[in-house]
Amino acid sequence: MTTFFDVVTVTCFVGLVIAFFQFTDRETRTLVHFILAGVVFAVANQVGNAGSAVLAALLMVAGVVYAAMIVNR
Repeated sequence: MTTFFDVVTVTCFVGLVIAFFQFTDRETRTLVHFILAGVVFAVANQVGNAGSAVLAALLMVAGVVYAAMIVNR
């Protein structure tokens, strides 16, 4: 079963992978930060599939903002 949250969070995760390889120094510390953002996207997916769309949207925005801060660092 594919839901809206599945598509959006997997797209965000793919964006994380691309950002890691294209826009960072590829260090382990940076990878750990990106793994944290990936976990946030996974939690957002589960929360969204459970019916809490507002909390899932907030988590997805938080994950994107955190990843953007890491890339700009």
